[in-house]
Amino acid sequence: MMIGEKTVIKRLAMIGLITGLIFTGCGQADPKGADVSTEELNVSTGESDANVEKTDANIEETSDQSENIEKAEEEDMAATLLYQGHGSVRIVTSEGKVIYIDPFMGEGYDLPADLILMTHGHYDHTKEDLIAGKNEGCTVIKWSDALKAGEYQTYGLGFVSIETVEAGYNKNHDVSECVGFILTFSDGVKVYFSGDTSTTPSMAGFKEKELDYAFLCCDGVYNMDVSEASECAKAIGVKHTIPYHMEPAKDKSGFDMSVAEKFNAPGKIILKPGEELVLE
Repeated sequence: MMIGEKTVIKRLAMIGLITGLIFTGCGQADPKGADVSTEELNVSTGESDANVEKTDANIEETSDQSENIEKAEEEDMAATLLYQGHGSVRIVTSEGKVIYIDPFMGEGYDLPADLILMTHGHYDHTKEDLIAGKNEGCTVIKWSDALKAGEYQTYGLGFVSIETVEAGYNKNHDVSECVGFILTFSDGVKVYFSGDTSTTPSMAGFKEKELDYAFLCCDGVYNMDVSEASECAKAIGVKHTIPYHMEPAKDKSGFDMSVAEKFNAPGKIILKPGEELVLE
């Protein structure tokens, strides 16, 4: 009986020891498990942050691409002007319509015309035969059409609206035989072409028209000089002003950089013959 009791006691002690070890081991295993879980969580969080940053970068890149596409589309929708020299200009509208103003000098007469405008009857503004051809329905508006019985005419052609305004006011250009034109394109951009002129009374009211561009003659021989043209530009209050018709045609170049550089007006743009300008 004594041996049996000792054996039972030993067995009970061993069971208690084993049980304690088991509980102690489990207690130690939990922190290790927690550490691993935390590390895994940190890794997972880091990957998520990297993915978020990558997504943000992709969004920014896509936004930049969209802005570039929109800008390109806007340029495609805008009219493009070619300065041919002297007082000669060609415009291709967003609809693909071709407009010539005072054809005389330079290159770029190869496109058939949809509209031809002439500000007065002097030879350096009326070389209509330089234009390769005319599309069906081409409209030709001369100074004598645009100013009738003292009334300045307006025209609506769909791809452009035309407002005739006064010009002349010097000994070489009679106000009754000269005009300027304000063109408004289908996107709302407005461009004023002075033709041959000095300061006109109507220029004082042009600021209300909110013009985007103005082409002002400034040769100082047959018309106003660059100083007077600069003052006209300030009075008009246009966003961008371009000096043109800046030397007599007899000099054949149709452009004088020294005159262009003296032109002083806000938003000045210097266009050389053969250069293009997107009207936007």
